[in-house]
Amino acid sequence: MKRLIFSTLVLVLTSLNWISAISLPDEDLKYKVTYKWGLINTQAGRATLSLRNNGNKYKATLIARTEPWADRIFSVRDTLYGDMTRDFTPTKYVKIAHEDGKYIREQIDYIITGNNITGNCSRYRIKKGDTDYSTETRTITATGTTVDMISVFYHLRTLDFPSMKKGETLTLNIFSGKKKELLSIKYEGNKIVKIDDNKYETYHVSFKFASEDGKKSSDGIDTWISADNRRIPIKLEGCLPIGKIRCLYIGG
Repeated sequence: MKRLIFSTLVLVLTSLNWISAISLPDEDLKYKVTYKWGLINTQAGRATLSLRNNGNKYKATLIARTEPWADRIFSVRDTLYGDMTRDFTPTKYVKIAHEDGKYIREQIDYIITGNNITGNCSRYRIKKGDTDYSTETRTITATGTTVDMISVFYHLRTLDFPSMKKGETLTLNIFSGKKKELLSIKYEGNKIVKIDDNKYETYHVSFKFASEDGKKSSDGIDTWISADNRRIPIKLEGCLPIGKIRCLYIGG
């Protein structure tokens, strides 16, 4: 579920059109996280994606938690922090995760030199039931536009969807706290999405994650972006071994 909540896409500016000079206001976007399997369709968690203008940069925060009934199965209390330049280039990323008794803190500090990106990564971890902790540092690199699990939400909103053709696909880099992955983004066309009593005209995009050698690294995700000036992520959907997890926009 955390991959669904915290990830969506990545970018590569070569074959894609972008909206120039986009500026986003301070905002708090709220979501309910639902689990669906057959006739079962229940709320399993909630999330808030926040953005603040801070001088010459943006600060973003994503907070997610499971509902009390889901805590008994797999408890999640996760927070992501991200600093970005005014064109949504990430400069810092932090993930703090409390998941099923485990604790992980990951941080990436970016160094950008022209088209080359270096991520200095640190990772602190306590396993379930342990009191001892482990630490790890590593450096990951990429060439071309690169995002992480929070800045990707904002780069997605700069895509010039009206100029894209259905089926158009691109691939870019995404950093986690310990590795680089490749993300293929495919534009699936326009779609009307209904959430409760609200209907939204959206752009549908699907994502596939792969390792550097092209092998599938995790399950894909579908997302729907509002076809208006705000470009809000309206819905995200991913598959579990049994059923689906959906993040549904409810306001903000």
